[in-house]
Amino acid sequence: MNKGQNFMLADSITPLNPDDILTPSELAGRLKVPVSWVYERTRARAKARCRVMLPCLRIGKYLRFSWPDICDHIRNTAT
Repeated sequence: MNKGQNFMLADSITPLNPDDILTPSELAGRLKVPVSWVYERTRARAKARCRVMLPCLRIGKYLRFSWPDICDHIRNTAT
């Protein structure tokens, strides 16, 4: 796949730009929060304790985040 080429997730309608996929540390940097905060907001046990659960992509043992999905999630939880 060429850099900048879009691909589609199996259940997604919108094309995903590979540049929009972030690692936990990249997401933490953009949100200006600790990486531990990002990980905590993706754990199932945090659902009962946290108001904010982050949408994530699980690729084997790796977590990745779609920046457009995170932005939508922030907009929806802020209102």
